[in-house]
Amino acid sequence: KTLFPYTTLFRSKFILLKLKKNNDMATVTLGGNPIHTSGELPQVGSKLVDFKLIKNDLSVATLADFAGKKLVLNIFPSIDTGTCATSVRKFNESASALENTTVLCISRDLPFAQKRFCGAEGLENVVNLSDFQEGSFGKTNGLEITDGPLAGLHSRVIIVLDENGVVTHTEQVAEIANEPNYEAA
Repeated sequence: KTLFPYTTLFRSKFILLKLKKNNDMATVTLGGNPIHTSGELPQVGSKLVDFKLIKNDLSVATLADFAGKKLVLNIFPSIDTGTCATSVRKFNESASALENTTVLCISRDLPFAQKRFCGAEGLENVVNLSDFQEGSFGKTNGLEITDGPLAGLHSRVIIVLDENGVVTHTEQVAEIANEPNYEAA
């Protein structure tokens, strides 16, 4: 009997924490319809959390593999959509002119699909990385889509890092079908 008020209090706090967590989601749209992501993007000035993503040769890439380089992370739902393909092409074009900068194109596509696309397009200035195994990159960085027809994929996001892995720019594209702001990146 004496535990009942505490149990009720615990349940109430749990429900409030769960509601607060849900409010931390970002909302973007797909064709004008709202969909949610798993959280907020990394803050400008923070260090990006290390990652393990899969390269086209099925080896593992980590943030440490790119130490000392500026990074542009072009993150998108799938290489097999028009806007995603366009962003890879545009970043491939601009990447060759950027000194000490690597463009990482990150999606949940299989590495084989990423490799096929870039091979067919002749794109050699970007590095494709896949988050297909666990989706941990999307979850950790608050950009996994949590509902709607693209649930489980990444939202369209740009994250720019300096040579020390510090976030200098982020953009979560409000309408997934739109291209990112290339100039700002």
